[in-house]
Amino acid sequence: MEGENKMKMNIQIDMTPDEARKVMGLPDISKMQEQIVKEMQKRMMAAIEMNDPQAMLKAWMGGAGLEQFQKFWEGAASGGKKDSSSR
Repeated sequence: MEGENKMKMNIQIDMTPDEARKVMGLPDISKMQEQIVKEMQKRMMAAIEMNDPQAMLKAWMGGAGLEQFQKFWEGAASGGKKDSSSR
């Protein structure tokens, strides 16, 4: 290997994300994303209109609700360490 000439090349291609997706053969999921966003907005607005924090958290956290949200923040506050008194 000693004495071999090596060359390093960098190639830059200027294209939009849509063009890159097409070049790589990835499917266009923009319509599905729009439907998902609309459904999320509909569910969140319904929870907000009810003025129900528990329903809002369930909509945001996929059904986990207030208890899971509180556990999340308790874990974050403790630095991820388990509380030995809760066993």
